[in-house]
Amino acid sequence: MQTATRNAMRHTSAPALTEAQKIAQHMARLSIPGLPRNYELFHEAVAGHNAALASDIAGLGPHPQQAKLDALGLQHRLVSHCGIAAEASGGEAGKLLREAAERLSEGIRQKRAFSRAAEAFVKSISGNGDQGLASFLSEMEFLAESLASVLLAETELEAKLLADVKRIETLERGISAVQSASVTDALTGLPNRIALTKAIGELYEREAGAASSALIMVDIDDFKQLNEKYGVQGSNKLIKKLAGLFRKSIKKNDLVARTEGDEFGFLFANVGMRDALAIAERLRNSVEDNMVFATSDKGDPGRLTISLGIALSCDAATAAQLQANARAALLAAQSNRRQPVQAFGR
Repeated sequence: MQTATRNAMRHTSAPALTEAQKIAQHMARLSIPGLPRNYELFHEAVAGHNAALASDIAGLGPHPQQAKLDALGLQHRLVSHCGIAAEASGGEAGKLLREAAERLSEGIRQKRAFSRAAEAFVKSISGNGDQGLASFLSEMEFLAESLASVLLAETELEAKLLADVKRIETLERGISAVQSASVTDALTGLPNRIALTKAIGELYEREAGAASSALIMVDIDDFKQLNEKYGVQGSNKLIKKLAGLFRKSIKKNDLVARTEGDEFGFLFANVGMRDALAIAERLRNSVEDNMVFATSDKGDPGRLTISLGIALSCDAATAAQLQANARAALLAAQSNRRQPVQAFGR
């Protein structure tokens, strides 16, 4: 009995590691600190199927320096690394401004010293009419030297302030680029989940802004199988082509974002359920008509299909509730391929 039990235990497979555990183990092997931004870096490379980032990380070799990891994160526009860069740029701009203030204070101090010297000289002349020429020239020479010192300091201050202004302008451009990167999907150039969440939040902040808007969540069907069949590069090409198609499907006041690897979100303003359903059907038909790709069977080209979930802002009291409703509708669509467009509460 004991032998049978031992054999059973021996043949019992150990529980599979989660994705997070695999990433943590890989980071530990490379002696990489368990910082949140490092987890994001490796998650994007592994779970996000970012082959370019994975290759760049491998190029750093064992025990990579944190500064080089941060540089990669910024290069690939990861949110946490962009935030660090923005914070560092803001800190440097603050340091430049403090230094400028200190130099201005020093310039004021020198001017006051010269002013006191000039006042003393005037008093000396007015109070001593018999002052000798040598003494007069000596005091004039002292004033001239003081004035020259003040002018030199002013010239140096002007040059340094001009240089600081240029540096701050450069930092501002960098911060602006970082802020843009933090809300932009690196692969497609579309807004990302952060940008969509912000737009929905702003919608609810505006008075009566949530009266008639629709959130449509879109997910690619069987994307995991497509990724396994065509590889990361092939899947990325499909994602980029799909993003281009979606970008052309919206109007000026609407928004489309790539929220996850194979998931997109649309925010349409001033539409009711009838219009939202019509838009969703147009999106679905457009994808099936245009997203055709080569397969091993030349007589049966591959076609991309999508599932869509719709939620109206008038049915949700908060931004978070609107997103939850849209996701619930999307899950319903994914579970029923015969009805790939589902609306929350309908």
